[in-house]
Amino acid sequence: MQISRLTSIRALLLVALPFATAPTLSAQSPAPPSAQHRATSTPYSGDLSIFETPERDQRLHINGVMDVLSITPGKTVADIGAGSGWFTVRAAKRVTDTGMVYAVDINPQAIEYIDKRIQKAKLSNVKTIVNKPDDPGLPPNSIDSVLLLKTYHEVADPVVLLRNLKRSLKPGARVGIIDRDGNGVDHGIHKEIVLREADQAGYRLLKEHDNLVVDDDMDYFLVLVVK
Repeated sequence: MQISRLTSIRALLLVALPFATAPTLSAQSPAPPSAQHRATSTPYSGDLSIFETPERDQRLHINGVMDVLSITPGKTVADIGAGSGWFTVRAAKRVTDTGMVYAVDINPQAIEYIDKRIQKAKLSNVKTIVNKPDDPGLPPNSIDSVLLLKTYHEVADPVVLLRNLKRSLKPGARVGIIDRDGNGVDHGIHKEIVLREADQAGYRLLKEHDNLVVDDDMDYFLVLVVK
């Protein structure tokens, strides 16, 4: 009986020993993908005049884009990532003096450029905002239409930005995203990633109008609304 008991104890120790001495795997595991930011492109800070090519209106079918976003007289529009203000001035003319356009950019030099541009064009219905990377800084419940034109791939934390944008949107407001496919660092981001991030931020896809933007070498034009 004593030999049998000793044998049992030794067997239990042999089974338990590997679990007592094994290293903790969780301490060596990488952070989960949800804790990591996806790749983004460095925001453009060069010569803003390159966006002013004469044929761009036709290539981008900008009047069709504004139709899709329901940009009409009296509406309030946000141009996020406004850059040179190319879209800003076109939207300002479309909404007329009864409407308003907010030109939003994280680059103070871009905002200075737009301020001079609207002063020269004598546009009184444009307000400029130097925003934070994850917050457009727009007034609450004020915006009918939003466009991020060739900008989304530069947004460092797009889910947070879109969530913060929601508080500024009126019911039924449309958010347009025009961009090209890419890996994040090559000034493009895949459509599927945009749609996934928009879903996480509380938006749904209303419609696509990719055909309007392909002539300008863009791959998609997504129109989002709050769920």
